[in-house]
Amino acid sequence: MSRLSDAFPKGRTALVCYVMGGDGDTAALLQAVDEAGADVIELGLPFSDPIADGPVLQAAATRALFSGATVRGVLATAGKLRLRAPVVAMGYMNPVERMGAAAFAKCLRDSGLCGAIIPDLPMEEAQPLRDALSAQGLDLVPLVAPTTPAERATAIARTARGFVYYVSVTGVTGARASLPEDLEKRLAELRAVSPVPVAVGFGISRPEQAAALKGKADGIVVGTALVKTAHESGVKAAADFVRSLRAVL
Repeated sequence: MSRLSDAFPKGRTALVCYVMGGDGDTAALLQAVDEAGADVIELGLPFSDPIADGPVLQAAATRALFSGATVRGVLATAGKLRLRAPVVAMGYMNPVERMGAAAFAKCLRDSGLCGAIIPDLPMEEAQPLRDALSAQGLDLVPLVAPTTPAERATAIARTARGFVYYVSVTGVTGARASLPEDLEKRLAELRAVSPVPVAVGFGISRPEQAAALKGKADGIVVGTALVKTAHESGVKAAADFVRSLRAVL
């Protein structure tokens, strides 16, 4: 087990909250989300071509980059905080390649993070980064998609540290009116073969959607709706939104 795995409480579905680093007052938002009850925090590393992200997160990354945000700067901001919830970076391979896997892993560790989620890193190419993170005591969290065949999903889960991120829908991140009818079945199948917790994200945007997944997954991930709320209504509104999600779980 790891600090990330341990953050998924037995008997309750964990709440995983995404914050885009560098978009507004990152320190204040991380602190507020932590205090409002997030079990795990995903810290988005802004990148110019975030292929897994929908328009809301793309816009947030663009704002962050235009404000001068960098990967090292975002991580340094997180490193100055003392948060209750473990923080995992979510970003893309281009900045990791530019820094080098070992340097990236050390930067995460020095900033107090627990691992990384890299959506555009396939299983076949993940071992070097997994080894670099492991050498620093950090986790590489893999993703499984609805289109992933069962045999491959099992293989991916067996490589996982921290948790497995199940992508609930095909396509990019973003709030959705409804979730797939077979989502519960898919989650049950993945949880049956995964040695670590399974969290589900992409599309969860309202407390009633979170409530419907209670007990069906080890955790739920909310990103787009939280980033949108923080940008449009401020840190307090974002914290209130997190509390509303936590209340139903």
